[in-house]
Formats: sequence, C-alpha cells, structure tokens
Amino acid sequence: MTRALVMDDFGPPDVLRLAETDVPAPGDGQIRVTVRYTGVGPTDLAIRAGHLKGVFPGGPGTVLGFEAAGVVESVGDGVSDVAVGDEVAVFLPRLGGYAALALADFWVPKPASVSWADAAALPASGEAAVRVLGQLAVSAGETLLVLGAAGSVGRVATQLAVARGVRVVAAVRPSDFDLVRGLGATPIDYHELSGRVDAVLDASGRSDLPRAIALAGGTSRVITLSDPRGPGLGVKLSDVVPEGVVSALHEAMSGLASGRLALQTQVVVPLAEAADVHRRLESGSLQAKALLEL
Repeated sequence: MTRALVMDDFGPPDVLRLAETDVPAPGDGQIRVTVRYTGVGPTDLAIRAGHLKGVFPGGPGTVLGFEAAGVVESVGDGVSDVAVGDEVAVFLPRLGGYAALALADFWVPKPASVSWADAAALPASGEAAVRVLGQLAVSAGETLLVLGAAGSVGRVATQLAVARGVRVVAAVRPSDFDLVRGLGATPIDYHELSGRVDAVLDASGRSDLPRAIALAGGTSRVITLSDPRGPGLGVKLSDVVPEGVVSALHEAMSGLASGRLALQTQVVVPLAEAADVHRRLESGSLQAKALLEL
C-alpha cells in the first residue's frame, strides 16, 4: 500500500482525498517509481469533473496524474535501459501520478542538468506536443493556430513548431503577448480569433473552438487535447499512440536538457493541497504549471 490522492467520485475538487492504495509490482516491460513530483494538467481537471467519461472512466478510487519524476524503485522483466536507483521522468497514460509509488510503461532518463521540477512538468506536455504536431502534419511555411499557447502543452508545441519553420499564431491573453513573441510566435487575443490557418492545436480546452474550426476551413486538421465539446463538433480528441511515446519523450527531454525548450513557470505544493490547486486552475487564478510534491 502507498499514500495517494484518490477520487471519491466525479465532481468538484473536494472529491479528491488522501488515502492508501495498492500499486502492484511491475510487470513485463514496466517499472515502479518512487515519485518526487507529479504534474497537474487540464485533462486531470476534466476527468475529475466527469467531462471525459467516454475516454477515461475514472470514478471512485481513481488516482489522477499523467506525469511524474522520481527514482526507479523496481523493474519488471525485459527492462534493460534503467535500473533500481536511476532518476527518471515517466509518462502515465493510464494515470496514477498522484501517489508515492507509480507504475509506468513509458519513461525517459532524467539528465543531471534537468531539475526534478522540470522533469516532472515535461512528460505529458512534451509527449502531447510532439504527438499532435505529428498528427496535424504541419510543415515549414504553413500556419498553425495554437489555442492556449502560454500553457504547458501549448508552449512546448509552439517552440517545436517554430523550430520546424512553421508560422505559429498563438491565441493567448494580451498579458501573454510578449511571452509568445519570445517563443517566435505571432500573438492574437483568444477572444478575437481571425485570419486563415492551415491547422489548429487546441491546448486550452476552453477557447472558441467553433471559431477556430472556421479559420481552418473545417475539422480535418483540428485537434483538441481536452475540450469535451470536440467530438460533438467533429473535432478529434487526441489520444496517446503507444508506439510513438518513447521517441516523443526523448525528443522533448533532449530539447529541455539542451536549452532549446523552455517550460512554463511552475508552482510546487504538497500533495494534500491538490484540491485547492484544481480550484485555482479552474478559476484561472493560477497561471502556472502546478506540481504536487510527494
């Protein structure tokens, strides 16, 4: 048994509570990690609220958390690239990060030059950014609209796209205009979407998705990460492609270690304060990447 934050049911942040939960020994090709930090993302909030029941059943006993960083505690058969005691960042598409122990299928070594906080903040956003850019097939000379470009996924996707020669239009608050200009993007007020674009990456989940579809001329090259309205609008809700996860994690971690990628400002709080973090993220009063410390 290990300490974790579990969901009593779908609902407001108060459904999250500290409890003891069982984390099994790693199976073939898996590792179990003693978690130092775990990230909080917008999809965590959507799952907890019950907006994504068709994709993530959730419910009583669910431990949220798509990403974490920590030390390898045990390894399963067939694992040869890491050993007990190694420092890693893990991506957890089956959740489980809000716990002192996490079972992982996907990981990347943590370079010594990367802080624990950055390592924990990278996996979900890095994997998602690499994946969706690939699914949208954006290429040099095209224009990509990124909704939520100042957030964790949007920021990584913007930098990767700009590095590939893509013109990025970043939909953000006016207060974030200078920030996204510094990433190489052209800022636009997310309340005033306009212009013609080739593709849309919705990393916000709360922007004007119908308007973005119109700017792209249809839904064929529009992908959302967490907007529950997406399927009803004919927009693909991006999901993990297991075959590409490891290479995406290595690409993102390499960019972070080399300084080519800059992450969102982080706020670290104790695991027990996760419900308050969810409330602040939902209200918009917290504009940083939240990490829970175990």
